[in-house]
Amino acid sequence: MAASARVVRDVRTTIPPFQDLLDAHRTVVYRFCRAAVGPIEADDVFQETFLAALRAYPRLRDGEHLDRWLLRIASRKAIDHHRARGRRPVPSDDLPERPAAARREPDDDLWAAVATLPPRQRVAVVHRHVLDRPYAEIAELMDATEETVRANVYQGIKRLRELIA
Repeated sequence: MAASARVVRDVRTTIPPFQDLLDAHRTVVYRFCRAAVGPIEADDVFQETFLAALRAYPRLRDGEHLDRWLLRIASRKAIDHHRARGRRPVPSDDLPERPAAARREPDDDLWAAVATLPPRQRVAVVHRHVLDRPYAEIAELMDATEETVRANVYQGIKRLRELIA
């Protein structure tokens, strides 16, 4: 081989079949959705996340950091879900009684407080303290600066302390 000829290798990782992607990352994405939007709407946000990922999958060119790619989609779907909540119809004042089998868990007060946080704070707090993601990665997932993410987490935790104390 001549000295001037160079071998260029494609360093991109291969993209697995979508089912393999789903199987590998469903647990983390569902855990995030459950913490970010609550157990009742988690299934819907989870499904919206993977439907959006399925639609975008044919255009994906790099298989590296697919977990981050999915969590970025899930973060956006969670924020969209919270924003849309204000535009949804308000249910009737006649609420059914809570079934006896549905008992309060010790963390119910905490999750109720988390549910009151603004959407971006809630998503940032969940990424940081539930999924234990570093700030730089959360910034990438939320399309924000690291300083903004730190501020969202700080303000969210400050508010939670006020509500729980």
